[in-house]
Amino acid sequence: MIKTRIAHGGLIRLHRGVYAVGHMAITFESRLMAAVLAHGPEAVLSHHSAGQLWGIYPRSRIAPEVTCPGSKKTKRGIVAHRGLLPADEIVRERGIPVTSVPRTMLDLAGMLSEREVERAWNEMEVRECRDRLSVPDLLVRYPGRRGSVVLSRLANRKTMPVGITRNEFEERFLALIDRHGLPRPRLNAHLALRGRFFEVDCLWEDQRVAIELDGATAHKTEKAFNDDRERDRILIAERYLTTRVTWDHLTRTPAEVAADLRDILTPYPLTDGPGALRPLPPR
Repeated sequence: MIKTRIAHGGLIRLHRGVYAVGHMAITFESRLMAAVLAHGPEAVLSHHSAGQLWGIYPRSRIAPEVTCPGSKKTKRGIVAHRGLLPADEIVRERGIPVTSVPRTMLDLAGMLSEREVERAWNEMEVRECRDRLSVPDLLVRYPGRRGSVVLSRLANRKTMPVGITRNEFEERFLALIDRHGLPRPRLNAHLALRGRFFEVDCLWEDQRVAIELDGATAHKTEKAFNDDRERDRILIAERYLTTRVTWDHLTRTPAEVAADLRDILTPYPLTDGPGALRPLPPR
């Protein structure tokens, strides 16, 4: 019966024992589910593919990855990792058995660069992914696992950016911040002021400091020029300290930029009292 349906196009083989029914309009989720089904009832989506399903790792045309018990034999077009996962590390998302977000982070941390792990972590925070079993719980469960040092640092750091780096300019700026031990800002943060939303490249909320990274291509039009100045005026009027850093500043005089940022982020002392902070003027 199966052979007859295959011959007539009623079943279209994706993997051995796994078929699309009547069509080849395979969605992203269908392709992932087919990979899980191909490796048996105890298989779960994992690693890069789990990250893609959760939205914490960019989608790309890579082979689906699963974790399953059994021999080292795998299916063509699928990457299989061998192991039997505890039940509390597996959930269902859109009907697909998949490693939980914390377990996915643990797996990705052992495979990605530190910057890629940070991006995945950032996406996890932005999407507010939650699970009963946290990343710190898994670090206790799997001590010394590859990538655990990076995850531990990210889990304990309280100044992670809430936005997403968009280009090399922001990557360079973050690297400068880290290198000089400065507190990290929120990147591409939104501020609600006067009934409007303003996007700020780098925002330190507690210090009320907003830094714009001025790239020539993003700010060369007349409208962008005027919008930038209007935003600066409103931010200053709302008691935010704002300034701009260019690519030339960042690449030619990075030490001076870091020193100035440190001063900007440090409260000004009053002249009539050592250590006292200058209050914001009343509105």
